[in-house]
Amino acid sequence: MRYLLMICTDESATAALAPEEGAAVLAEYTAFGEEMARRGVLLGGERIRPTSDARTVRVRDGGVLVADGPFAETKEQFGGYYLVDCKDADEAVEVASRIPGARHGTIEVRPIWEGAAD
Repeated sequence: MRYLLMICTDESATAALAPEEGAAVLAEYTAFGEEMARRGVLLGGERIRPTSDARTVRVRDGGVLVADGPFAETKEQFGGYYLVDCKDADEAVEVASRIPGARHGTIEVRPIWEGAAD
């Protein structure tokens, strides 16, 4: 079954990292991706741009409302994701626990709708 692992961290803390710390974090994510690829569970993943580049779109009463930034103001922001194929939710949680961001943020694990019977 496929799962989306959403990485939520405090982007201001990430932006405040010294260059060598940022490089070390990037190396950890690279190692995670390589390990999950070897295991055969990694289907894809991407880092996304910061909330300062986000736009939120709503349609109300036939009109399109566009706002700068994310919908919710929270301490943690959605910063990227991995799409994995795991045998069950327990394996997806185990994979999520290995994402470097889990140590200082939150990883939300969501199953992907696979069909009408789900």
